[in-house]
Amino acid sequence: MSQEIEIEYKNLLTKQEFDYLLGHFPFPQNSQKQTNFYFETENFSLKENGAALRIREKDGHYRLTLKEPHPDGLLETHDPLTEAEAMNWLQGNNVAKENTKKQLKNMQIETKNLNYYGSLTTERRELEYKQVLLVLDYSIYNGQADYELELEAPSEAIGSEMFNGLLAEYHIPKRTTPNKIKRFFSSISNKHT
Repeated sequence: MSQEIEIEYKNLLTKQEFDYLLGHFPFPQNSQKQTNFYFETENFSLKENGAALRIREKDGHYRLTLKEPHPDGLLETHDPLTEAEAMNWLQGNNVAKENTKKQLKNMQIETKNLNYYGSLTTERRELEYKQVLLVLDYSIYNGQADYELELEAPSEAIGSEMFNGLLAEYHIPKRTTPNKIKRFFSSISNKHT
């Protein structure tokens, strides 16, 4: 099955902090654009299970990913999609895919009950740094934007030490940073309040 455990650390940044890190580390000059399309049931069953479902489009390739809680981080389950399959999902014609269908079934969620809620576009820069992957993201969704530092690590011990060290060294306050899907859905809620 196409699955992996993701151990990552995130911190929202100000534009000044983002620009400083971008200038201080040898990140690529040009960003890679990716768009996440988010899905949820009417009664937010995925959220109740601590899970999230998205289709990511990057360089003309589409991938369906279900993220679930895992003792060591997040369990990600993937299925590749053709462009036609992705467009069907966006139009409400969800076609179950083998790997994600199995995981959704464990949560008693049927693929047909998932609705498309909207998208978030990210300009991403990645850098292999020491034993981790550093990521700078500029994301736009629902009329707002944010800046974020992500660090993906092979273990919690390495990730925690590197992440906390980076924030301390560059005098960046540790901020509560919900993941992108939570920020996206929060922005929808805020538009209706």
